[in-house]
Amino acid sequence: MNSKLIHTVRWKFIYAFLLSGVLTAAILYGGGKVVQSILAAQTYPNYSIPARAVRWLINHIGSVPLMILIGVLAFVLFFFLFTRRVMLVLDEITAGIQEVAKGELAHRIEVKTSDEFGVVASSINQMAEQLQQSLQEERNAVAAKNDLITGISHDLRTPLTSILGFLEYIEKDRYQDEIEMRYYVSIAYEKSLTLRKLIDDLFEYTRVSGGSLPLSLTPLNLNPFLMQLAEEFAPMLEEAGMTYKFIGGQEPLWIMAAPGELVRAYENLFSNAIRYGAQGKVVEIALSLDQGEAVVRISNYGEPIPAQDLPRLFERFYRVDKSRSRDTGGTGLGLAIAKSMIELHHGSIAAYSENGRTDFVTRFPLAPASVHHDAEEW
Repeated sequence: MNSKLIHTVRWKFIYAFLLSGVLTAAILYGGGKVVQSILAAQTYPNYSIPARAVRWLINHIGSVPLMILIGVLAFVLFFFLFTRRVMLVLDEITAGIQEVAKGELAHRIEVKTSDEFGVVASSINQMAEQLQQSLQEERNAVAAKNDLITGISHDLRTPLTSILGFLEYIEKDRYQDEIEMRYYVSIAYEKSLTLRKLIDDLFEYTRVSGGSLPLSLTPLNLNPFLMQLAEEFAPMLEEAGMTYKFIGGQEPLWIMAAPGELVRAYENLFSNAIRYGAQGKVVEIALSLDQGEAVVRISNYGEPIPAQDLPRLFERFYRVDKSRSRDTGGTGLGLAIAKSMIELHHGSIAAYSENGRTDFVTRFPLAPASVHHDAEEW
């Protein structure tokens, strides 16, 4: 017989029933023998009180009703004792359900058996854990929404305040000459561009992180893709007094990607490397193959990122140095967009910073060989 079937609640009750019946029969059989010996005796010179009581019960109640009464009481007692452990488990499950119903989602029922009650207890624990996780996710979503609104309000208010301030100077003729007026207009224009960039980045982050961005994946060779992108950044590198250097990349690294979308992620990584690595004079782009994955490392040299900031680097609106980020034009969304875009391509990104060097390492699963055999280089 199946061992799982033997250890079910049904069989436990059958075992308790049979064992209670056997013990009750044994008690009745033994008691009957004792009563027969008492009744068989003709004379008792020193009659004991228990013997007189037995004779009285038999004479006034009858032996059969007395045996039935004793048998029922004994059976109920034994059945209660043998099923007590099962009922305690049921009581614990009931108490656990009541705790969960009160909102104590952290409460867990101790699983003591492998029968149906054990399965029920495990299911209730799993349900409570999922409810607790869902509730926490909902709280995190509300907190994230509030943080997003706070971040947007703060970052929109700063350039907008400057724009309104300088336009107010012009509106109220609070300028000395046309040169000063043009200066005010120029500042307002620059702040408007900053405002537009923030709105564009926010819109793109919402599309990417919300999963509403459809991707048409095609085979893409990362080597020429990144080389061409680096060439497009040559003017920005030259303006910052920097150069770029390729490491590796002799072998083609084919992945499945949407080039037009993936380029946005690497544009943000390149811009970040130039913005914060100007003193290092070089941006390194290293390509390699590691454990069946295409690995791209973009490195810059300069002020390292503190270790406590690395885990939060890809959060929206998070800035390691808020004042420096604003001076250099960062919106706090570039790395968040890059992370979301790379994850949409089934890749991963991580940041490392030590000894004056900061690395952003991205990994992608390789495209199947059959897919990119006849594909042209991007």
